[in-house]
Amino acid sequence: MTIGETLAEARREAGLTVTQVSEATRVRETVIRAIERDDFSVCGGDFYARGHIRSIGRTIGIDPEPLIREYDDAHGGSPQAIRASDVFEPETPIKIAERRRPNWSAAMAVALAVVMVYALVRLLGSGSDDRGQMSSAPQSAPPAQKPASPSPSPSPSPSKNDDAVALAPRDQVVVQLRAKESCWVSVQDSDGDRRFEGLLREGAVKQWKDKDLLRLVIGNAGGAALTVNGKDLGSPGRSGEVIRVEFKPGDPERG
Repeated sequence: MTIGETLAEARREAGLTVTQVSEATRVRETVIRAIERDDFSVCGGDFYARGHIRSIGRTIGIDPEPLIREYDDAHGGSPQAIRASDVFEPETPIKIAERRRPNWSAAMAVALAVVMVYALVRLLGSGSDDRGQMSSAPQSAPPAQKPASPSPSPSPSPSKNDDAVALAPRDQVVVQLRAKESCWVSVQDSDGDRRFEGLLREGAVKQWKDKDLLRLVIGNAGGAALTVNGKDLGSPGRSGEVIRVEFKPGDPERG
């Protein structure tokens, strides 16, 4: 009988089905049926075919070795054993490079050249330092400059207000009022005549003259700015305050 017929008959005598053998051996049912028909092409090679024959034979209770020898005889013999020397021996021999000795002659020549260059640089450097010291001479200090004589400070010039007072006529009184804010103003001269009475809006400017006297009543004194006989007196009072003032020729007194 062939290998496949032997395995099939032994399986039936053991009372096992193809499915049971497949579950026990982990070999697919299609492969087992093909082997029982002596079709080993589905095994994937001789190595796997031998393994399947061995697993199936042990499962169904027969010695698989005679069947494996029969398979080897029919398919070119058993595989040759591989020697360890064949695995680890390289195909081409490895050459180990010989260790070269250091070239001491070349090293000495390089060291000698470095020493000569260093000596030449030192020699040239010392010569240039000597020439530099000989050529350099002490420089004379620049002559001291005479201190500049202090210029006389200018005398203080008279202020604008003083000039205005000096130019103001001495035989009459001149009063100018500028409204910084809206303010009420009443003006009388030395004869008691009313020169002005009314409300001055912000920014308005009024001027009055008399040979003897001018009397002013100002409401919201902080909103008015007075100039008397050319001198700026500023605001005569506070915002919202009502004041009465009078001025004569020569006012205000220069101090």
